[in-house]
Amino acid sequence: MNKKRTIPFVVALLAFASAPATAVDGVAIEAGRGDGTDMGRLAVQWDWNKRWFQGRDWHLGGYWDLALGYWTRDALPGQNDNIAEIGLTPVLRLQQNDLKGSYVEGGVGAHVLSRTTIGDKRFSTLFQFGSHLGAGYRFGAKGAFDLGYRFQHLSNSDIKKPNNGISFHQVRLQYHFK
Repeated sequence: MNKKRTIPFVVALLAFASAPATAVDGVAIEAGRGDGTDMGRLAVQWDWNKRWFQGRDWHLGGYWDLALGYWTRDALPGQNDNIAEIGLTPVLRLQQNDLKGSYVEGGVGAHVLSRTTIGDKRFSTLFQFGSHLGAGYRFGAKGAFDLGYRFQHLSNSDIKKPNNGISFHQVRLQYHFK
């Protein structure tokens, strides 16, 4: 691992994680693996505080998800073994009205990578679209805790060739402040 790049990233990640949460509605940590690459992310969320298609028990809501991530992959000498990324995703979530129990969600957002290569994998652009589908369960007092699974795919949507993309299976733990 390149220590010159890793140390500033870790410092930025810690600063991001310790930022004041005055307007933030939640925080999350994600870990995942896909296409031979490990990833981790820290994220903050802002609820839309809007309910669409509200029924007796369920409604469609949503939130903004701002995430800072770090990927690692085995690499030969001379190849990059890590990528940092930042992403912003609007997420729609079908959930129970009391905000507890099962949910399903999906989102499509924008991600910017620090490099276009990791190991033997090559992306043609730093800009990537990220789409995910997920499911999870909110629990605890006032539904404060949230444990979920996501399948996420990132690619440049054929902005430039090649459009290799990468897919991750992720586990996410989230804490809601309200």
